Amino acid sequence: MNNNTIESLGYKQELKRALTVPDLVCYGLIFMVPIAPFGIYGTVMSISQGMVALAYSIGLVGMVFTALSYWRMAEEFPISGSVYGYATKAIGKPVGFMSGWAILLDYLLVPTLLYIVAATALSAIPGLSGVPIFIWLIAFIIINTIINVVGIEWTNRFNWIMLVLEVIVFIIFCIAAIHYIVTTPGVSFTLKPIYNENFSMNIVMGAVSVCVLSFLGFDGISTLAEETKGGADSVGKGCVAAILVVGAFFIVQTYLAACVLPWHGEGTFTDVDNAFYEVAQLAGGAKVMVICAAATGFSWGIADCMVAQAAISRIIFSMARDRMLPKGLAKVSPRFQTPYVSTIFIAVLSLVLTIGSVYLLPSAINAISVVINFGGLSAFIILNFTVIYYFWFKKKTGKVWKHLILPAIGFLIIAYIWTSLSSYALTLGIIWLCIGVIFYLVNVKVLHNDVKLELE
Repeated sequence: MNNNTIESLGYKQELKRALTVPDLVCYGLIFMVPIAPFGIYGTVMSISQGMVALAYSIGLVGMVFTALSYWRMAEEFPISGSVYGYATKAIGKPVGFMSGWAILLDYLLVPTLLYIVAATALSAIPGLSGVPIFIWLIAFIIINTIINVVGIEWTNRFNWIMLVLEVIVFIIFCIAAIHYIVTTPGVSFTLKPIYNENFSMNIVMGAVSVCVLSFLGFDGISTLAEETKGGADSVGKGCVAAILVVGAFFIVQTYLAACVLPWHGEGTFTDVDNAFYEVAQLAGGAKVMVICAAATGFSWGIADCMVAQAAISRIIFSMARDRMLPKGLAKVSPRFQTPYVSTIFIAVLSLVLTIGSVYLLPSAINAISVVINFGGLSAFIILNFTVIYYFWFKKKTGKVWKHLILPAIGFLIIAYIWTSLSSYALTLGIIWLCIGVIFYLVNVKVLHNDVKLELE
């Protein structure tokens, strides 16, 4: 059993330990959102040509193996920073920085995407379509920032409330969908959402490269390692449990939706961005549609963004603490014991990026989604490699299954999904990594880390 503590790894305990394993599972579920497919259902359904449930099933398998790798590293290095902290301690600062830089692309853009999806969902509700989008953005950001600055316990309480509400919405949709399928002539339970005549690995993996967006966030649990009580393996248990539970939610709801309104070509939906709400209205009428749209708006815009903001603020806090980012971003509130500067920084950045994306970027939801996936998948590839390198080659544990085979499977699956990303995502992602290399060389080689970047 590893006996590493945060103090033995060279840090001091600054953040408040208040979270249990169930709290971590709740946090992960809120981050991933049990009803996340509501927001991108039309896109995944179109790319998969109807095999939406299969796409989510494959995505789940890849994420389970990666969650196991998070478990291994969280036990060994119980620190904030997620894959950045693990790669830094296990391999070295250059690899650690690049993994942190890669996942920053994920986390920096996640709030932007979530706010846009939330506003889009709310615009589908009669009576709210006239509300300017910037009103929603400002309201969401202010609420999330206040709760995150006040403390992780407040965030945790809110998470539990939102999780219960999201599960209720999930049940309402499932009941409506099953009733519709059973009582409507010509509609039935079918295997086509899992396998149909359009099947090809290229089609399915193209859809998987988009739907993995729904799974991104379970890794955010690892950013709370310094706020968790219950032992070093609490983070790992939380990651695996959250992935398995949310995967079941995703597969069930997308399967039922695809049975209610089967794929019959590009004209299946009137509006791809609001496709799920069309399905919900067909299954249960206007009331179910409004419930689903409102749930998407508030779960993505408040609950999901709140935990996303908490996760990225911890990664930035961790990197700033190591002088990989401006030192001021590592400041902790003496009163609330939260990284308040990085939290406020993310709030301001999210506002700028969201408004800019909405008014300047066509098809913002799809464009941002694929770039986010590049960052997350790249970090997951590094994570799985880190487990193999550190335990199998460096420590020579000899545990073939635990430290070689399982992370190797995760590495191969995630790498395959990575290669299925669009050329747009790969191009922008590689440019981001190149910028990271330059930033690292300037910060370490030119400044020698003697000249500290400070926000003062």
